[in-house]
Amino acid sequence: MNFTAHRLPYEQTGYFSRLVNGYLNGDDFLKSFYAHPVSLAGIAAAIRAREQFPTVRDTLVQVLQDQYKDQPANELVNDSIRQLLNQNTFTVTTAHQPAIFTGSLYFIYKILHVIKTAADLSVKFPGKNFLPIYYMGSEDADLEELGHIYLDQEKISWNTSQTGAVGRMSTSGLEEILQRIEGEFADQPHGPELFQLLKTCYLESDTVQSATFKLLHHLFGDYGLIVLIADDPRLKTLMKPVFRDDLFSHKPFQITRQTVHRLSEQYPAQANPREINLFYMKDNTRERIDLKEGQYKVHNSGISFSRETLEAELEAYPERFSPNVILRGLFQETILPDIAFVGGGGETAYWLELKSLFDHYRVPYPVLILRNSFLLIRKPWRIKMEKAGLSPETVFQKGELLLEQTVKSHSSNQLNLEKEIRQLEAYYHSLKQITEAVDETLSQHVESLRSKALKGVCELEKKILRAEKRNFADAGARIQEVRAALFPLEGLQERIENFIPWYAIYGKSFFDLIYKNSLTLEGEFVVLEEQ
Repeated sequence: MNFTAHRLPYEQTGYFSRLVNGYLNGDDFLKSFYAHPVSLAGIAAAIRAREQFPTVRDTLVQVLQDQYKDQPANELVNDSIRQLLNQNTFTVTTAHQPAIFTGSLYFIYKILHVIKTAADLSVKFPGKNFLPIYYMGSEDADLEELGHIYLDQEKISWNTSQTGAVGRMSTSGLEEILQRIEGEFADQPHGPELFQLLKTCYLESDTVQSATFKLLHHLFGDYGLIVLIADDPRLKTLMKPVFRDDLFSHKPFQITRQTVHRLSEQYPAQANPREINLFYMKDNTRERIDLKEGQYKVHNSGISFSRETLEAELEAYPERFSPNVILRGLFQETILPDIAFVGGGGETAYWLELKSLFDHYRVPYPVLILRNSFLLIRKPWRIKMEKAGLSPETVFQKGELLLEQTVKSHSSNQLNLEKEIRQLEAYYHSLKQITEAVDETLSQHVESLRSKALKGVCELEKKILRAEKRNFADAGARIQEVRAALFPLEGLQERIENFIPWYAIYGKSFFDLIYKNSLTLEGEFVVLEEQ
């Protein structure tokens, strides 16, 4: 595999929000909404803050060892888990829901980003150890988002009537998608190997979360990745004080609402807190809890509690309480010795709403790192790009703008009438001086003539450009073809495509390619072109 890397500012791509670009560019307004800059100095400050927090390491290690006991032995992972007992060991974490077959490419990018960052920090901070963590958001109930993949820009959905937390769902019914994968990629160099792995993970696992756990352990265990399923009563017991506050005093709501109000003065809010930010999760149910007329009711169910019975439920079954986006980060940072969190644009936006909540509960706020983004360009498309006059820097522009620039740069005709417009302005300026010397009231008439003349010339310029575009119809078709391939469904490649086609061709060397070109703290978009 021979790929050349190009790095671009995120802002230049045009695909990231104003808030994300503001965060990356160090907007002064946003600095009160996070704790540490994305730098080695920020990491050092996060380590000092974490060293003062009583992370319950023995409970975390026991949970992880139990979760890994049925997985194929990997001494690197097992040793890393044991190292979590050491006060000089810290984690770099990313989180994602267990989308079937990993969902979109950026799932893979997030994981390799934390692996690369942990390895880099272990070198730059001698005497301290950093481990990569994938925190599985297995309690998410959004099957519409998690229950499909795209193959060749076709959406392939999992047909199931199951409800509740996706991680707890049975994997039954995924055979049809697996058959599609086998049929489409069996003739690729690593297709049969990949199909067998997916079949083993998904058809020999009881739940989606266990299948995802098994798949990621196989793919990234040799990189030292630790997978954590936080849906465990021992871990949720550590959050009982916060859960009580949320249920009975609504303190997280009050705190976060104030932060969202401040942030909204300049940026739109990503997530809005509820009075109660917990779901009730039992069997096939994961629904929000609402307080109505003194009763705690579970939405879309017949389940309700008094304050006393809900307190008893929390005490006996903390695993039945599932945090929403407002509390999930606080839970994550309470149970892990974390110093950095790697998240996407949406995650970055809502984490900026949470610092005051962390401050209130005296939980260290991590360095907030925007996850890596890539655009992958295989050799045939690189060649087509070159023929269309496109570069890694220009290909992000919309098709019509690209065509216009191509026409202007390659046309032998004069398409720009700036010279003529300047001459016309000079002519009417001179005419205005002549008429004003005779009668000042005539200047308005001259100005009207000038406006009409300029409007006509500008319209002529547009017509010349449109005519030349027709002459460049083939160039336009090539541009549209390239754009449609590299930006599927008019979005970023990483948000649509799955890792399966890439792995089927390149095998594990695909991950090595992404790992090699993964940045750590730099915060830039990477374009990889196959040579």
